[in-house]
Amino acid sequence: MDIVLVGFGGVGQGLVQLLRDQRRIEVRIVGVATRAHGALYRPDGLSLDALLAGIDRYLDQPGLQRDWDAQRLASEGKADVLVEASPTNLQTGQPALDLCRAAFASGKHVVLANKGPVAVAYEELQARAKAVGRLLRFEATVMAGTPSIRLAMQALAGCQIERARGILNGTTNFMLSSMESGLSYAAALAQAQALGYAEADPSADVDGWDAAGKGIILAAAIFGHRLTLDAMDVRGIRAITPEQIAEARAAGERIKLIVEVSAQGGSVAPTRLPISHPLANVGGSTNAITYTTDLLGEVTLIGAGAGRVQTGFGIFSDLLEIAQYLS
Repeated sequence: MDIVLVGFGGVGQGLVQLLRDQRRIEVRIVGVATRAHGALYRPDGLSLDALLAGIDRYLDQPGLQRDWDAQRLASEGKADVLVEASPTNLQTGQPALDLCRAAFASGKHVVLANKGPVAVAYEELQARAKAVGRLLRFEATVMAGTPSIRLAMQALAGCQIERARGILNGTTNFMLSSMESGLSYAAALAQAQALGYAEADPSADVDGWDAAGKGIILAAAIFGHRLTLDAMDVRGIRAITPEQIAEARAAGERIKLIVEVSAQGGSVAPTRLPISHPLANVGGSTNAITYTTDLLGEVTLIGAGAGRVQTGFGIFSDLLEIAQYLS
């Protein structure tokens, strides 16, 4: 199976590391496109070790093209799969959305770590995939490699899922856990930034937008409900104080930033949960999701929600499924 990879940050590198170190499927990377270091394309395959050593240091070899861009890789690259792992745009899904369209038009399967296209145009992309007999997969967009999407759409396919509630942002969960230990919001944020959990501009995390994007994906995939950021009630954790944390503790509760989606809509908000609830006991940067079903009641999945190898594994699991489809 040949793939072209758009985006070679931590997630893309984590995927390449997994592909190099595992032997479960035969995969060649024939093209890689980056924002900072251009693109490489070689139909006979690129060296994974050389990619991990640095695209900007990749040596010339027969058949290597350096003048292609991401759009050309998606539309003209001789590959079975487009993997899109570039930065997310939740407003328009671009430029990744156009790359997905080009990939389907040229007969490729599409695997997304980028939340934008599936959040903005899930129904369209599924229709395009179906029209050309290809697969759209996006496990890595929610909870990294922890199989939240596969659990809902495959393992629980015989149930009716009534709602999903989850802790889907590791940064804010880490900060709230730190605040439970006595830190102020500012100190918890500084700690999260020092450890690499939070960006220099943490707005997407602390204001709830990253979690909201994941909620939109769940709403589309599980409930067939087209949500937008504007239609969701989205509140982050900036206003949470140590006093509120202590008040919740005294009442036998914990505050968590909870995403909730159903067929009726969705929201993101700091929520007080009883200590007895599985989500209340998920600490640090860990993520979790609870599906409420008609046959099994509440089913909770807990696991990593970020990380280069963890998110790379989400892509890898989708590639395994496509390999089975192709065999």
